[in-house]
Amino acid sequence: MRVRIFRTIIFLACLISLLGSQTILAKKMYRWVDEKGNTYFSDQVPPGQAKHSRASLSKTGRVLEITEEAKTTEQLEQDKRLEELRKEQGKLIANQKTYDKALLSTFRSKEDMLLAMQVKTESLNKQKNIIEGNLKRFIEQLKKQQKEAGEFERNAQPVPKKLLDEIVLTQHRINYTQSALQSHIEKHNQIKKINEADIARFLFLTQSTQDKPPRAKIPSIKEANELGLFYCENDHQCRKAWEIGRIFVNSHSTTEADVYNEELIMNRPPPTDSDISLSLSKLAINEDDYQLFLDIRCRDSLAGKQLCASQKIKDIRSSFRAYVNDALSRDALSSKVPTP
Repeated sequence: MRVRIFRTIIFLACLISLLGSQTILAKKMYRWVDEKGNTYFSDQVPPGQAKHSRASLSKTGRVLEITEEAKTTEQLEQDKRLEELRKEQGKLIANQKTYDKALLSTFRSKEDMLLAMQVKTESLNKQKNIIEGNLKRFIEQLKKQQKEAGEFERNAQPVPKKLLDEIVLTQHRINYTQSALQSHIEKHNQIKKINEADIARFLFLTQSTQDKPPRAKIPSIKEANELGLFYCENDHQCRKAWEIGRIFVNSHSTTEADVYNEELIMNRPPPTDSDISLSLSKLAINEDDYQLFLDIRCRDSLAGKQLCASQKIKDIRSSFRAYVNDALSRDALSSKVPTP
C-alpha cells in the first residue's frame, strides 16, 4: 500500500514538472530596446516598456512578429502626411512606367530615335529659315521706309502720315517676328533636350547596368525635418536643389539609379534585406510653389520592414533638408567670391 502511494506521488510530481516545463516552453519570448539603447529579453513586457518596438521570438531566436512602438499624436499626423506624399509620388512613378512602356513600344533601337530626331530637326530648321527670312525682309522694308522719310525731312517737307503708319506697322512686325524667332529657338532647344533624355532613357532600359562600378558612400548629415521635405523658394533654387537631391539619392541608395527626369529621381527597388532605395519627387503645392519629397524604400520582408523602421533610416530622411540647404549655402558663397 505504501509503495503504491509512493509511486502515485512520484507520478504526480513528474506530471506537474512536465506540465510546468511545457508551459514555460509555450510562453513567448520578447526582445526590445529602450530609449538608452539597452536590449532586453523576457517572456513578459513590463508596462513601462510596452511603448517600445518589440519582436516576439521563436525557441531558436527567429523573429516571428514585430510590434511597432506606440506613436504620439504628432507622429500619427506625420505618418498621415507621409502617406499623402507617397501617393503623389506614386502618381509620378506610374506616369514614368507608362512613358517607359510607350518609349519601348515606339522605338526598336537608338538609330530609330536618331532618325526621328533628325526628321524633327529638319522640320524645325525649315520653320526657322522661314521666320528668319520674314525678319530680314521686314528689316529691309523698315530701312527703305526710314530712308524715304529722311528724304522728306531733308527737303523740309512733312513726312506723310501714311508713311509714318507704315513705319510703325513694320516695326511691330519686326518685334513680333523677333519674338517668334526666340520662341522657336527655345522650343527647338526644349525638343532637343527631351529627345536626348529619351535616348538616354531608352538606352538605360535596354542595356545592362551590372558592370557599373560601386559608388562611393557619403556620410549623412543628421539634421532637418522628419518628412524629408524641402520647400523651394523659387524656380532657380528648385533647379539647384534638384541636382543636389540627385547626389543625395545616389549617395545613400545601395541600388543603382533607375529614373531621372524633371519630376522624379528614383533608384531601383531593394533586392536584399539590407538594401535601401531612395527616390525624390517634385510635388506641386500650388501653381507657383513646389516641394521636393525624399522617400526611402526597403525590401518587402520582415527584416526589410525592421530596417525601414530603424534609426539609421530616420537619420537619412531627416538629414535631407539640411544637406540641401548646406549645399545651396556653399554654392551661394562661391558665386560671391570675386575672381582675381
